[in-house]
Parts: sequence; C-alpha cells; structure tokens
Amino acid sequence: MRSWLAVLASGVLGAAVLGAMTIRCTVADDYPTHPVTIIVPFPAGGATDTLARFLGEQLHAVLKQPMVIENAGGAAGSLGVGRAVRAAADGYTLSIGTSTTHMLTGGLYALPFDLLRDLEPVILIGSEPLLIVGRKDLPADDLKQLIAWLKANPDKAPIGIAGVGATGHLAGIAFQKETGTSFQFVPYRGNGPAMQDLIAGQIDAMIEPASNFKALVGAGSIRTFAVTSKVRSPSWPNIPTADEAGVPGYSASLWYGLWVPKGTSKDIIAKLNAAMVQILASPQVKQRFGELGIQVSPLQQQSPDALRAWQKEEAERWWPIIKASGIKVE
Repeated sequence: MRSWLAVLASGVLGAAVLGAMTIRCTVADDYPTHPVTIIVPFPAGGATDTLARFLGEQLHAVLKQPMVIENAGGAAGSLGVGRAVRAAADGYTLSIGTSTTHMLTGGLYALPFDLLRDLEPVILIGSEPLLIVGRKDLPADDLKQLIAWLKANPDKAPIGIAGVGATGHLAGIAFQKETGTSFQFVPYRGNGPAMQDLIAGQIDAMIEPASNFKALVGAGSIRTFAVTSKVRSPSWPNIPTADEAGVPGYSASLWYGLWVPKGTSKDIIAKLNAAMVQILASPQVKQRFGELGIQVSPLQQQSPDALRAWQKEEAERWWPIIKASGIKVE
C-alpha cells in the first residue's frame, strides 16, 4: 500500500498542476485587461505603420482594449524588432513587421538576437508583389524587350533601390541571375526619392513593392512590365506576372506578419491568432487591404506554425543570395 505521505504528496502535486492550469486558462480568458503595444519598426507614415494602425483599430474592436502604436525605426527595422525581443512575454507587446524586418535583416546584420527563435509567430497577415517598372520613355514595351535592352547595355542602366539590402535590392540581384543581365544599383533613402528620379528620367527602372506605384501607374507616368507574384494580383489584374512575361519561376514579395516575444503563453498566442483570423475574414478588411495593395494570406497559412515555416523557408532562400552577393551593410 502507498503510504499516507505518498498519497498526500500526490494530491498536493495534482492540486498544484490543476491550479497552474486554472491560472493559465484564467489569464488567457481575461487577456487583455489593459492596453496592448504594437511596435512598428519604421517611422510613422509608411506602409507598415498605416497597416498597423488599421489593424490596431480592428484588434481594439475584437479584444476590447486600446492598441498603442509605438514607432521604433532604424537599422532596417532591427532596432524596433530588438525592442520587441526584449519586452516582457506577457502578450502586451506585439511586433508587426515585414519580410525585411523579420527575415532579411538576419542575413544582413550581426543581430544581437535570433529572428527565427527569439520571437513567437502569431500570424502571416498578407503580402504584396513587387512591380517591375521603368521610366516612361524607356525603349521597351514589355519584359522581354526590357531584358534585351539591358543585355544590349550591360552595367549601364541605373536601377533605383530603397536602400542597400532592402527587398527591391535583393529582388534585383535575383532578377540579374535569372535573366543574365547586369545593371547598376542606385540606393536611395526610401522609395519616394527614387520614384521622383524615375519620373524625371534620372534612373531607368525599379523593382519595388507594388503599392508604391499605384498613383504613378494610374497617371501613366511610368511603364509597367510585370508583377513578381506567382499569379496575377487582384490589385493589378492587367499586368502579367514575370513568369507570363518571360522569366519563368521568378517571384518575390513583401510580406507582413505579427509576432510576440519568446515565452509568451500559447493560450495568449492562440487568442491573438483567433482575433486576427476573424479580422482578416471581414469583407471590409479585405476591401481595405485591396486599397493598400495587400493580399490577405490564405486561411491555411494563417496559423502560427505556418508563419514559422514560411519565415524559415524565406530565410533559406534569401540569406544565401545575400551572402553570395557580398552585400555589406554598416
């Protein structure tokens, strides 16, 4: 027979486990009980900031607590991400970002944290393709003619990028590799100044997130050659994919996700994920995303595990390209 001490110990242990589970469930059920901070790793006014503020309003409506936007830009977003990594793992600090801030910087910088391990994924929010565009008087009517013109003028064409190591820069390097072309990258402090020079004819082309060019395309100020998505974008139905236009298999996108600090309760992550899945299913949200040029991620890709797998897959694709290119970022 078991001694009464063993029975007592067993009972105490069971009560402790049950108590811990009850506390955990209560925390998740009550969460959140006060305002939640969403760290945006860019200055106010950019595309990610606009998206964060819109989603913050939606989360406020679902979770019944204010969402406070904290802009923490610098070092391609790594300063803001680092701030989120160091935050308490209590569900009250969220990290929103892009493929640049939460994946590419891991191959560009010697970061004091691990992008793939030090944040817990919540959801892959959506993505937008890049757009291959050129100055209005560029002597090419389609992507095949653009490639032919680049080959006829090796290392002469200036291509604008929104910073060394940014999404457009790496997409341009991949484009060179896929097409056998060579051209000069001209880094700018963001897409705004680069687009001004594109309109003025100071640079020949750009490969950047499509939403940047919405007004210019509508005004007929630039030439469009292809989107870099695998299928045509609902926001750009008349523009062919790069695959259709003559570069089979070439694709690239800027994607958006939501994370929390490592160690955050799985129940809290599940509650945040459920709230976001509900939000992304809303017709009004889908309409707003369409206006922003963002495609909502498919439902089967909206789990935390799906974001973790996608982040790892993208790192395995792009980090070797960064290494092989010899890009140096100070």
